[in-house]
Amino acid sequence: MHTVVERELEIDLVLSPERSIPVPSRLSYRTTDPYAVHILFHVTSDAPVHWTFARELLVEGVFRPCGSGDVRVWPTRTDGRNVVCMALSSPDGAALLEAPEPAVSAWLERTLRVVAPGSEPERLALDAALREILDV
Repeated sequence: MHTVVERELEIDLVLSPERSIPVPSRLSYRTTDPYAVHILFHVTSDAPVHWTFARELLVEGVFRPCGSGDVRVWPTRTDGRNVVCMALSSPDGAALLEAPEPAVSAWLERTLRVVAPGSEPERLALDAALREILDV
C-alpha cells in the first residue's frame, strides 16, 4: 500500500531583508519515493514550481544548517517566530524561502511515522523489480 503525506501552507519568498511575499505551497511525501520530499510552489506563473530533495536534508535542516549546492536548509528566528530557511538555486534562478518551523516539523513527524529513518530501502521493492526484469 502506498501512502502520500501532504500539507498545504504558505511559505514566504524573501525578496529583500525588509520584504517577502507569501507563496501558497504544498509539501508532499510519497512512500513510493521514500528518500525524497516534494515541494510545489504556486507562484503567479502558468505552472507551479516543483522542487524535490532529500527528506533527510529537511529533517536535519530543522535543527542545524545543512546542505550544499542547489539546496541549503537551516533554522532561524524571524520576527519572533521559528522558521526553516531554504535556499534553492538552479540554472533558472535562485530563491530564499522561509517556512513556519512548527508546520514543517509536524508534517515531517507524520512522514517519519509512515516510513521510519533507515527503513526506506524496504519501500523501494528493489528485489521484486530486479526479479521482474530478470524474468523477462
